[in-house]
Amino acid sequence: MTKSSNVVARVEPDIKEQAEEILTRLGLPVSVVINALYRQIIMRNGLPFSMTVPSGVLSRDTMSSADFNAMMNRGLAQAKANESIPLEEAMEDLLRGL
Repeated sequence: MTKSSNVVARVEPDIKEQAEEILTRLGLPVSVVINALYRQIIMRNGLPFSMTVPSGVLSRDTMSSADFNAMMNRGLAQAKANESIPLEEAMEDLLRGL
């Protein structure tokens, strides 16, 4: 039984470079990340992340740093002013959105 198998993929050079710089800072070899991704695909019976086109919904990936910081500051101000809802209500709201 083979202990390893090769994976060959074509990747844009700048994307590869940027990703590998981050992995180097994290101390993770590319092979470990690929192996972890494959394991997650098996465990989830699909991709471990969404593959959809954003439809105007704000996410960290689509926000500028200024917009993100403004949103976080509003949340902090609400928390300091005790403007919150119970966890159960928040979860119900989230589940309704699914």
